[in-house]
Amino acid sequence: MDAIIPCIWFDDQAEPAAAFYTRIFPRGRITAVSHYPASSDNPSGKPRGSVLTVEFEIAGQRFTALNGGALFVLNPSISFFVNVETAEEAEAIFGALSEGGTALMPIGTYPWSERYGWVKDRFGVTWQVMATPAPIAATIVPCLMFSDARAGQAEAAMRAYVEVFPGSRMERVERYAAGEGPEGTVKHGRFVVNGQQMVAMDSHVSHGFGFNEALSLQVMCRDQAEVDRMWKALGEGGEHSVCGWLKDRFGVSWQVVPANVSKWFASDDVAARDRAFAAMMKMKKPDIAALDRAFAGA
Repeated sequence: MDAIIPCIWFDDQAEPAAAFYTRIFPRGRITAVSHYPASSDNPSGKPRGSVLTVEFEIAGQRFTALNGGALFVLNPSISFFVNVETAEEAEAIFGALSEGGTALMPIGTYPWSERYGWVKDRFGVTWQVMATPAPIAATIVPCLMFSDARAGQAEAAMRAYVEVFPGSRMERVERYAAGEGPEGTVKHGRFVVNGQQMVAMDSHVSHGFGFNEALSLQVMCRDQAEVDRMWKALGEGGEHSVCGWLKDRFGVSWQVVPANVSKWFASDDVAARDRAFAAMMKMKKPDIAALDRAFAGA
């Protein structure tokens, strides 16, 4: 199985967002661009042939930016830790992300870091920028915040994900002490799924938002057996949707995606990619062989 890739749902800002992030972060690059069918309308109501997704990489972390329409709105239930070595680096990245955005927690000195700040950028994505002198393998780490109706579920979710993905592990769970919050719930948990470092936390504050499809996690599957297994395991107790989308029992959105999706949807062969898109629109769980046949015109 390939990496887990965060997918950010935009209305029509996938291209400028990807350009913004690849400019701000080190080792930024666009890796693929896919388009809506040129020969037919699409469920999002976007212009025929317009950009569907932009795949990009920043600081070693892969992302997908999706132009899906105005159906879902980003919120801080899933944010991204940005781990840097020095206070100067933290201030520079925080400042760049703040241009046209909003500081949720201003950059400053906190008990857990010499420099930390939480910011919502101009596109609605939230980032927690932190100077971390201790070695951390990943610069950018997705963070799941379990709040409101999901508060208290962080540890159960972490353990469930570790069980679903082979070779995964719990790394550290720091709990709320008496007087800090609901005692024993997760203040800060670190775990690794399929090689992807992740963070989870419980919030005892009512925020008025929760997980939704605006930020999902793509599971890139190399064959149909992996698609079948992840579709079943992640969707157990949750809700399966269309085109590989599902919500797990904790409310987090995932996409079970064939790893060669770019071969179909980012192809220069417009007719072939239109056929593959039309085939995918009819599926719930992706069928790799059927998508290959559609792409080939068989």
